[in-house]
Amino acid sequence: MVKTARTASLDILNTLDQGDNTLDNILDEVLSQQAFFSKKDRSLLQALVYGVLRWRGRLDWIIDYFSKTRMDKIDPKVLNVLRLGLFQIIYLDRIPVSAAVNTSVEMVKSFAAPYVVRFANGLLRNAARNHNQVPFPDENSDPVSALAVKKSFPNWLIERWLERFGLKDTGLLCDAINTIPPLTVRCNTLKIRREILSKFLEKDAEKVELTHYAPDGVFFFNPKKSIPEIKAFEDGLFQVQDEAAQLITFLLDPRPGETVLDACAGLGGKTGHISQMMKNRGKLVALDNNEKRLMRLQSEMHRLGVSMVTSITHDLNDLAGYKHIGKFDRILLDAPCSGLGVLRRNPDTKWRISEQDLMRNSNRQSIFLDQLAAHVKPSGILVYCVCSTEPEENEFVIKGFLNKHRDFAIEKNPGGLPLKARPLLTENGYFRTFPHLHDMDGFFAVRMKRAK
Repeated sequence: MVKTARTASLDILNTLDQGDNTLDNILDEVLSQQAFFSKKDRSLLQALVYGVLRWRGRLDWIIDYFSKTRMDKIDPKVLNVLRLGLFQIIYLDRIPVSAAVNTSVEMVKSFAAPYVVRFANGLLRNAARNHNQVPFPDENSDPVSALAVKKSFPNWLIERWLERFGLKDTGLLCDAINTIPPLTVRCNTLKIRREILSKFLEKDAEKVELTHYAPDGVFFFNPKKSIPEIKAFEDGLFQVQDEAAQLITFLLDPRPGETVLDACAGLGGKTGHISQMMKNRGKLVALDNNEKRLMRLQSEMHRLGVSMVTSITHDLNDLAGYKHIGKFDRILLDAPCSGLGVLRRNPDTKWRISEQDLMRNSNRQSIFLDQLAAHVKPSGILVYCVCSTEPEENEFVIKGFLNKHRDFAIEKNPGGLPLKARPLLTENGYFRTFPHLHDMDGFFAVRMKRAK
C-alpha cells in the first residue's frame, strides 16, 4: 500500500512507542523506502512527526480534557492519531481543520472498531472548536505542572531544571528547545574555505550565515534539496554538525603527526573534524562497538577525502582485553549519554529517557573513562564530552574519575578553543553550552592532562 505523509507519520510514532529504535534511524528507513515521496510530502511528514513529539505533553493535556475515556485506556495507536490530528488543528495554519479531522478519522477507521471511530471524530471536532478554552495548571500554585504542560516536557525534567536554573531560565530553555534549529554544517577545510562554501550553499538555501563561535561552521535555512542531493555535500565539502559539537574538537586540539583515538566514533562527525585539524597527517583510530557504523564512517571519510583513519570494532567495557590498542597523544571520549542536550533536534528523547537512566549512564561513562586512562601517553590529553546538560553525566563523572586517577588534572585554561568560544569555559575548566544562552546544542566537556 502506498503510504501518505500522514500514515507514514503514524507508523513512525507507533514504532517509537515500541522503544526499540531512535527517531533518526526510523526516519532514515521510512524515507529511503518511500523514495517516491514528493518534497512537499517529506516536509509534511517531518513537520508532523517532530511537531507531535515536541508538543506531545501539551497535546495530551488537551486530549485528556475533551476525552471521556481515561488516557491510559485509549489505544496507543488511536492516541497517536489524535495527537497528529490535534497538532494539525492547532499548529499548522495551512491545513484546513476539516482536512485534519477527516484524514485522522480515516486513519482510525483502518484499524479500529466503529465506536472508536466515533470517539475520535467527536473528540477532534470538539477540540477544533474549543481548544482555546482549555484551562492549564496555574504557574503560581504549581509551576512544575504549568511549565510541563505549557512547554511540553516531562514533570521530572522541569522539576530538576527549576531547581538548578530558576523559573525564568527554565522557561527560556524550554522555548529554545521547542524552536526548530537551523541546519548547521562544518566546512571540510581539507578541500575548501568556509567563505567559499557559504557562497556555494547560497543557491541551495533561502539564507546562509556563518557560525559565531566555531570558525568552520555554517548555518543554512530552508534548504531547497535534501542534504545528500546538494552538490557540495556530494563533493565532500561539508559534514552536518552542530556548532557545539564542532567546538569539542578544538578543545581536543589535535596536531598533525600525532596519534589520536576517537573512542566512541559513531558515524564519524568528530572523526572527520579531527582529520581536518591534523591536516590528514598522523594516526587516527576510530573505535566503536558497532561494525555497521564503522563501515558508514569509512564511507564518510572517503567522501571527505580523509585517508588517515583506521577503524577498530571493540567494546569499551573491555578495552583491556584488546592487546593492540596502544597509547595515544590525545583521546576523545564522546560518551554515550541521555542526549538531553540535543532535544531540539531529537524531541523523542524527552519521552524516552527517565531520571533513573542518568545514573545508569553515569556509571557506564565512568567505566569508559577508567578503561581509557591507561592508554593516554604521559603528558597526553584526555577529553570527555557528552551532549547532556545534567550533572550526573557531567561533573559527577569527572570528579569520580579524578579521585581515582590522581595522575590526571583538568586543564583550566586549555589551548585550542577559538577566542570567541573561551567564555564557554567555567573557572573550573568545564566547557558548557545551552540552547537558550548560545543558540546551539547543550554540551559538556572537559580536557584533562596526564602527568609526565
